[in-house]
Amino acid sequence: MSYFDTNKNSWNQRVETHFNSKFYDVPGFLAGQTALNPIEIEGLGSVNNKSLLHLQCHFGLDSLSWARMGAKVTGVDISDAAIAKARELNQQTGLDAEFICDDVYGFGTQNTQQHDIVFTSYGAICWLPDLTRWAKVISDHLMEGGTFYMAEFHPILDLLAGYPYFHHSEPDVAMEQTYTENADDSEHEFAVWAHPISDVIVALVAAGLRIEQVSEFDYSPYDCFAGLTESQPGRFQLLHQGHPAPMVYSINATKR
Repeated sequence: MSYFDTNKNSWNQRVETHFNSKFYDVPGFLAGQTALNPIEIEGLGSVNNKSLLHLQCHFGLDSLSWARMGAKVTGVDISDAAIAKARELNQQTGLDAEFICDDVYGFGTQNTQQHDIVFTSYGAICWLPDLTRWAKVISDHLMEGGTFYMAEFHPILDLLAGYPYFHHSEPDVAMEQTYTENADDSEHEFAVWAHPISDVIVALVAAGLRIEQVSEFDYSPYDCFAGLTESQPGRFQLLHQGHPAPMVYSINATKR
């Protein structure tokens, strides 16, 4: 079994738990709340009347939140269970998003449609072994002058948690419980790869993207790591020797 198959099976086992969690708050989303955070809303700006490709979209709450803001959205995820839930939510909300079940690399070889925006966020790239291939998929699916935007957990968190900071070709394989508040004691096997910010930037530039802005944030919008304190409503910090650690970074780039 490949590492991608291992991860797909494990994500499939988590979907129902995530869907029914307070962490994701599906009822709130269905009542009209957005699943997006100020970091990405302010960082990306208006998406109205733009086509948006969301890579690694899970069960689509962020994708459909962009659709509510006027984007024509296509979401892609490796988990068929997650994509099934995304399609259900799309139908329930009456939105016109499309959801495709595939891994990022497979999607890149089988789909040629270009978009105004490519988006990815929070805990996404650690599941990918090769950022050069990832960046090529992004570039190939962006129109000339199009925007790539990502908000991602800062890789220093991996180091503080005991994982490598720098990339290795072989993944770290571990058994882990899921991160939502309704998790039981069951653990699932995952394979993850470390990617320092420098590797992300180098891959994007090599794929023909121009970096417009890189930002770092001393908080996470999600309470999904051990030892966090809520400094402000919806802002969770990790203190290291009394100082807030970087929790999230974002990159805004355009296709040249």
